Amino acid sequence: MRRPVRAAETLLVVAALMAGAACGSRLPESDFERRGTASAPAGGAPVRVGIITSATSPVGGAAFTGPRDGARAYFDRLNAHGGIGGRKVEVRTCDDGGSGVGNNDCVRKLVEEQKVVALVATASLDYAGAARVSRVGVPDIGGQPIGPAYDTYPHLYGIYGSLAPRNGTPGWDGKLYGGTEVYRYFKREQGARTAAVVSYNQAASAAYARLVTRGLKAEGYKVVTEQVDFALPNFRAAAADLKEQGADLVFDAMDTHGNARLCEAMDDVGAKVTAKVTNVQNWTSTVGDDYKDAPRCRNALWATGSSRNYEDTDHPAVREFRAALRGKALSQWELEGWAAAMWFTDAAKSCLSGSGGEVTRACVDRFMGRGEPYSARGLLVPVTFERRPEPPGTRRTCVSVARWRDGDGWVTQGGDMNDNCFVVPQLAYQP
Repeated sequence: MRRPVRAAETLLVVAALMAGAACGSRLPESDFERRGTASAPAGGAPVRVGIITSATSPVGGAAFTGPRDGARAYFDRLNAHGGIGGRKVEVRTCDDGGSGVGNNDCVRKLVEEQKVVALVATASLDYAGAARVSRVGVPDIGGQPIGPAYDTYPHLYGIYGSLAPRNGTPGWDGKLYGGTEVYRYFKREQGARTAAVVSYNQAASAAYARLVTRGLKAEGYKVVTEQVDFALPNFRAAAADLKEQGADLVFDAMDTHGNARLCEAMDDVGAKVTAKVTNVQNWTSTVGDDYKDAPRCRNALWATGSSRNYEDTDHPAVREFRAALRGKALSQWELEGWAAAMWFTDAAKSCLSGSGGEVTRACVDRFMGRGEPYSARGLLVPVTFERRPEPPGTRRTCVSVARWRDGDGWVTQGGDMNDNCFVVPQLAYQP
């Protein structure tokens, strides 16, 4: 797994609200017997792909739609320029409602009934159907690792890659591993020494806070932990304490609403920090509205990820993305959905250039599993998939960093993401 800590961050943006999500249903095995046979029909017929999104869910309608919107924009542009070898890409979408039951229904609908060649840019709160997608050999390309599925099953290719065996058990014997590159960056580049970690008194939020705390301590930080009540959070008390403790950085294990309220409290008590660090899901152009009542904290927001800042208009692939999304709010998840659609397209083109000339599930899967790094024309830190029998003790990892500035949006920090790299320890955690 290329960015397991980043994946955990994405999960914890919504984990505090996951307790009510429904459990997955049990579909009969007969529903999934015809394995790996679907293909794009010859004669210029469309190439059919599926996108599963928790477009409606317990955490709100806009929380997961970025990857879907970015992928659709890419396919619209591709079709306007002739599609894949003259074949249009036909996009079938399914809203799983943020539940396991709904996710299994979407898998059955897209994979079995509509016979999509691949799933692209999946963003599901509860990916209950992941084992079934894998069982029938449907490649799932560029999905967001909101849970451990992309480090568990073959044929699933998350947007950040994986080093895990993917033999049906998460990671290595049920443990995933994450690096400390984000904490190393702020220590080396910003001189930070004291960090606060703010969480809810809710199991998933608290567990992630413990993981962040371990990583910070491994990098030599003094760590201040703050926990607020999930139902009646006292953000002002937490903000006052982190100010008193002299925190340079603030990390959190909360949703966007909680982040905004914490920022308001920090402004109210006069807490000034080097960085209020958020994650890729909150790397959006709506920061000005989301944090409208916290101007000081808003301008201390930093985001980290593994994809090129959508504001980097000097890069040609970014310019293409922005041109296609012109007039719409932008987000880093949209850019990653765009990259996922590009990834599938490159795989499909490889099928057409082969001896068979057909876009099949098996052919697309061979391209994805060929063992070569993929960067989506420079939009992603090169992504790799391996099946290492043992977890890495250390790893060289690169990080994309941006800082919010009113009037400028997200401004890239630390130089090019492919040069902003560190050899860091890999810490185990339970998904």
